[in-house]
Amino acid sequence: MNISLILAHPEPGSFNHAIARAAHEQCLANGHAVYRHDLYAERFDPVLPAVEFPKIAPLEPTIARYCAELADSDGIIIVHPNWWGQPPALLKGWIDRIIRPGIAYEFHEGDNGEGVPVGLLKARAALVFNTANTPQDREENVFGDPLQRIWKDCIFDLCGVKQFYREMFRVIVTSSAEQRREWLQEVKNTVNRYFPPQ
Repeated sequence: MNISLILAHPEPGSFNHAIARAAHEQCLANGHAVYRHDLYAERFDPVLPAVEFPKIAPLEPTIARYCAELADSDGIIIVHPNWWGQPPALLKGWIDRIIRPGIAYEFHEGDNGEGVPVGLLKARAALVFNTANTPQDREENVFGDPLQRIWKDCIFDLCGVKQFYREMFRVIVTSSAEQRREWLQEVKNTVNRYFPPQ
C-alpha cells in the first residue's frame, strides 16, 4: 500500500513529530511505501493563488507532486495539534491547494458547484492524530469537537474516504514520559489495525 503521511507542527522536538515517527515506522514495518511530508520543514506555501482555482489549472511541480501522491495513496495519515479548534494555518493551506477538484472530488456533469461533490480519493482509510491541552469534557461539551467535523464530515467523507479514525492525545502539557510512550504505542496499534502487513 501507498500511505500519505502529513505532519504539521513547527517544533521538531514536539510530540506531534514523535507521533509521525511512530506512524511512519509502523507503516514501513508493515511493508507499505510512505509519502511523508513535514509541511513546516519543507516550507510548504499555503497560499492558494487564484490561478489554481480551475479544475484544469496548471500546477507548479511541487503542488502537482503532492496531488499525485495523494491520488495514489491507499491510506492517509494526518498529524497536527489542535489550535483554536482547527488545524494549523499551514495545514489548512495544504487542504486548500491539494484537496482539489479533479484530484480529491468532482461535481456531476451539469453541476456548477452547488451540489454535493463526488469523492475521487481511492484511499480506503484516513487516520488523524491530534494533540491538545484542552480536557476532553470541555472540548466536547463547550466546543463540540470541531476537528472531528472538519476531518470526517467536511473533508474525507466528501472526498470518498469512508473509513475514518481520529485520536486526540491530551493533556499534553501535563503528560508524563510513560503516558507518552503508551500513546505512541496506541499510534502504532492503530496504524497496524487500519494498514496491516501486506
